[in-house]
Amino acid sequence: MRKKILSALTAVLILVSAYLVFFIAPVPIDPGSAAGDPNNFKIFYFHLPIAISAYLSFAVVFVSSILYLRSKEQKWDILSLSAAEVGVIFAFLTLASGSIWARSAWGAYWVSWDVRLNTSLILFLIYLSYLMVRQAVEEPEKRARLSAVFGIIGFISVPISFLSVRFYSRMHPCVVPPCPGGGGGGIGGVVLYYLLINFAAYFLLVASLMMIKIDNERLKEKANELKRNNL
Repeated sequence: MRKKILSALTAVLILVSAYLVFFIAPVPIDPGSAAGDPNNFKIFYFHLPIAISAYLSFAVVFVSSILYLRSKEQKWDILSLSAAEVGVIFAFLTLASGSIWARSAWGAYWVSWDVRLNTSLILFLIYLSYLMVRQAVEEPEKRARLSAVFGIIGFISVPISFLSVRFYSRMHPCVVPPCPGGGGGGIGGVVLYYLLINFAAYFLLVASLMMIKIDNERLKEKANELKRNNL
């Protein structure tokens, strides 16, 4: 029952947030300073929550990997896998939405010398490799143990990606202070309220997708157990 309520609440909040962004929320920059159509910059309302949702998912992988190595309980391995799959989806959406935003702001979908773009791509590839490693190892305990170590070490890419614009920023905006040169931020007023609604919507979406994946993995494990018993 709680899962149905969460799913329904997530769907409603996603629709509400999308409506608010497209029809009510203001352009989050000075329209006169926009290189292209100022309305294109509304993608910021989606891009930032999606990116943070990816970071949050990978943080879950990190914590659940530690808990698995400590306890050897399968539930933590399932949670790691579920969070990694959801995180990879959101990391890809971060790259896609960022490229669309870059096209309006910089005139190109990809600017190779921007450090945030490159670290975000590396982050995506690391966790995509995590999923590939899981597919390559058949023995369950060995797979879980190897994946846990990978999930712990790979997490270093998350703070590197998040903090990259503070250490070395050329083009990518820094929206969460402190920022280079003491500036940055720019999130305030009515923009912040609409942004928080989107954060709530996408955090709920992450939780809902993880719960669905966890249920699917538990059913798969039960099916595999029945097969082993029959053999």
